[in-house]
Amino acid sequence: MRVRLKGINRITKRLADGSSVTYYYAWKGGPRLEGTPGSPEFHAAYNAAVATRRVAPEGQLQSVLDRFQRASDFLDLAEKTRADYKKHIKAIEAEFGDFPISALLDRGSRGVFLDWRDRIGVTSRRQADYRFSVLARILSWSFDRGLVPLNPCERPGRLYRSGRADKTWTDADAAAFYAKAPKHLHLALTLALWTGQRQGDLLRLTWSAYDGSHIRVVQGKTGVRVVVPVGEPLREALDAAKPALASIPEGKPRPMTILATEGGTAWTESGFRASWRKACEKAGVSGVTFHDLRGTAVTRLAIAGCTVPEIASLTGHSMKDAETIVAHYMKRDQALAESAIRKLEGRKTPN
Repeated sequence: MRVRLKGINRITKRLADGSSVTYYYAWKGGPRLEGTPGSPEFHAAYNAAVATRRVAPEGQLQSVLDRFQRASDFLDLAEKTRADYKKHIKAIEAEFGDFPISALLDRGSRGVFLDWRDRIGVTSRRQADYRFSVLARILSWSFDRGLVPLNPCERPGRLYRSGRADKTWTDADAAAFYAKAPKHLHLALTLALWTGQRQGDLLRLTWSAYDGSHIRVVQGKTGVRVVVPVGEPLREALDAAKPALASIPEGKPRPMTILATEGGTAWTESGFRASWRKACEKAGVSGVTFHDLRGTAVTRLAIAGCTVPEIASLTGHSMKDAETIVAHYMKRDQALAESAIRKLEGRKTPN
């Protein structure tokens, strides 16, 4: 006899290849349940979740944290972002779960939260900023809904300042990588340089997203849909990789993703990062990361004379963010300075 479990939340997501997958949660905003509905594993996961579910006392910050995790603002985040948020929310719960909501009106509460951020910053400033921003977002969401009387975490400034504004791959870096890195990683470099997309999105990209002239990407972080025209060097690399799929012996895995391991399986993010790091070491490429290829793509487009709207249409940034990206990545690029002088020389004006 099938037992009806109360409160099960079912979420179906469509994948980039057109298929779909369904996830089950103990309740809306609750933990994900392993196993298939009706199986002993599924029932055990549900019972464990219900047994540990906590009813947060009203008037304490824990009630707000729980409510946020049941809201669409949280549930609509990308799965990886939700996982990151959960990790930080757990730390916030441990520190401030019993913090009285009424105490947010006290002027000293801002100092309490900032001191907490500063303690985390001793180990990692970037982690401290992220954790504090999660708390600030939850309090902002709660304030807008009248759940808290004040958000004392607004506009705190940042502890971490990225030093990667001038970190772009040079032509020499790319040439060294193509010359010495394993061949199954070459396509990843070409894709990044010619699309400007994030590592996670490129690893999830399937062959069905490429129609011979364009690549269609749904960005995991923002949900933005981007159609990227495929430049000739990238088209040659993709078309060369397709015949290689046909040569895979029967019984061996045939990857649906464009980027695959040497054994023909889809990459995990951690596996790709480890292999990429080793490949860079082998090629003698240092001081730059795969993430820097996104900025490198922006820089290459700008040097080629592309406008901010043109760049944004490829990278998937909003116009406002694209302006920031252009300034962030290109203000120190020597090639842009050279390009500016060449353009100035081309003007027919008096000396």
